[in-house]
Amino acid sequence: MKPTAPSSAILRATVAGVAALLSAQMAQAAMPQPDHPAVQRALAHLNGSAFAAVRATGNDDYQATDLIVDADGSEHVRFKRAFRHLSVIGGDLVVHSGPGGEFSGLSQAPQRRLDLAVEPTLSGTAAEALALKTSGVADSAVRSRQLVVYARNGQPKLAWDVTVLGHDEAGGPARMRVIIDAHQASLLERWNEIHSADDKGTGKALYYGTVPLHDTVNKKGTKYTLQDNTRGNHYMVDMNGTQDTETVFTATDNVWGDSTKTDRQTVAADAAYGQNMTWDFYKKVMGRNGIADDGNGAHSRVHFGTRVDNAYWDDECFCMMYGDGFIQFKPLVALDVAGHEMTHGVTSRTADLIYGDESGGLNESSSDILGTMVEFYANNAGDPGDYTLGEMIMKKPGTVLRYLYQPSKDNISADCWYQGVGNLNPHYSSGVSNHFFFLLAEGTASATFPASKTCTTGDTVKATGNGSLTGIGRDKAAKIWYRALTVYMVSTETHAMARADTIKAAEDLYGAGSPESLAVAAAWTAVNRP
Repeated sequence: MKPTAPSSAILRATVAGVAALLSAQMAQAAMPQPDHPAVQRALAHLNGSAFAAVRATGNDDYQATDLIVDADGSEHVRFKRAFRHLSVIGGDLVVHSGPGGEFSGLSQAPQRRLDLAVEPTLSGTAAEALALKTSGVADSAVRSRQLVVYARNGQPKLAWDVTVLGHDEAGGPARMRVIIDAHQASLLERWNEIHSADDKGTGKALYYGTVPLHDTVNKKGTKYTLQDNTRGNHYMVDMNGTQDTETVFTATDNVWGDSTKTDRQTVAADAAYGQNMTWDFYKKVMGRNGIADDGNGAHSRVHFGTRVDNAYWDDECFCMMYGDGFIQFKPLVALDVAGHEMTHGVTSRTADLIYGDESGGLNESSSDILGTMVEFYANNAGDPGDYTLGEMIMKKPGTVLRYLYQPSKDNISADCWYQGVGNLNPHYSSGVSNHFFFLLAEGTASATFPASKTCTTGDTVKATGNGSLTGIGRDKAAKIWYRALTVYMVSTETHAMARADTIKAAEDLYGAGSPESLAVAAAWTAVNRP
């Protein structure tokens, strides 16, 4: 039940278009049309004012994947890049134009000029064998491979991008992108495209009691389906303890579940509520029309697999998957989990932050931050907004998954930026920007939430400083983060880039030199990322 991928075309700034080699990676995205005036203006800039800045060679292709137009007419066009018809990992960029169409800047990772041969000395078959050996997943099988340019770190390299399917250590699905040097036969990087709530998993049900839901009814008025036509037709399915068999939830009335786990529809009601609140938050607060900003709803799979202690977002099926929990967790259908996982979908359609190094932590943090904001938005008395993740789904009372106000409280997440923090698992390196966000929103001494330490020189996992910051409020902080994510961040984002991008976002929203932009700078400094 996968949605149909839209047709797309490669846009080339210097020569005629080529085959749609990037479209497979961009399935589902709400892409602007190639002939859109904003896209054409951005391409003209890439071929003119920005040619040197992007280290262009004349062998570059660009595919527009997203377009944001501000109220004043400023345009922000996001592109994927190809070199000699090969996708460039780490080559994505955003072209910014002013209200009159004039070039006003670029967002991209630090670039080196792409100047390399594209003939591999390592065969594709050999690359697949090495990918299977280094994927880190069980029951692995190669799904696909393609030759790419890997420009994420240092000197650009020719590489094989091998997709390996399997299962992670929690028994959930894994779709690993394994990047193999096409000459040296070595692993360059790997990441899982199916983003889980945590390595150990998550899950729970029956959290919100009686909640309003939308459903559809057949013409005879005798059969209801748990599908919401007011929110992009998103719907719920029962996986029946499998990982590949969907059954649409139906009923002869419009009441779903009975507030017990014995009724299989109960967790579907919780999941539908979480999906509704996530949709409404993005639509009413951020002006985003669905995860892909195309008006289409996702679907949610409950009762996914057996003994699955996790929840997942899978961008390929454009769907949420909720396990019923096993050792650590109850069923994983809590509000902040839903908001977290579906924000992975928003990230994939915008900055597409690679799930490794510092960008991986920023990816997880974006989901923690905006998932937390979904919980605040819902304003449900049974699950008040807070700055913790997963408090509703833990089997052990009083425990949570992550703490934004003090990430190190879990004894592994980092409160502070330090050289090498990107080597942590993304769930734990996310602590740096989670901590930044809490300080920006609430400050160090909130009247409502726990106090938060600042970082001093030499601090790594645990902050020990006693600096003082005043927050600007979570609504402003969330809008700054969302604008930075969707307008400025790129796939290889670092914390240093995120600092600059959030400051630019604050200046866009509240003015250069505004208290908000100064607060953003101060909050990053407080987590040791000056």
